[in-house]
Amino acid sequence: MAVTPNRTFDASGLSCPLPIVKTKKEIDTMNSEEILEVISTDPGSKNDMVAWCNRTGNKLLDSVEESGKFKFYIQKS
Repeated sequence: MAVTPNRTFDASGLSCPLPIVKTKKEIDTMNSEEILEVISTDPGSKNDMVAWCNRTGNKLLDSVEESGKFKFYIQKS
């Protein structure tokens, strides 16, 4: 799936819960329907991002794992 983000947030090197906390802060500054790309190196972020999106109503459009990094594409509700 080709997703073009409006903004990218690099959470590489951050451990739980910081990727989620900082993703929330970043998405709070965006407009509805905009897409945030989040890059994380924390393996726990795979489950955390899914749960966070389900809880907040933001839409996880796609997630990709490549070279030890996890990329998430989240559309603000």
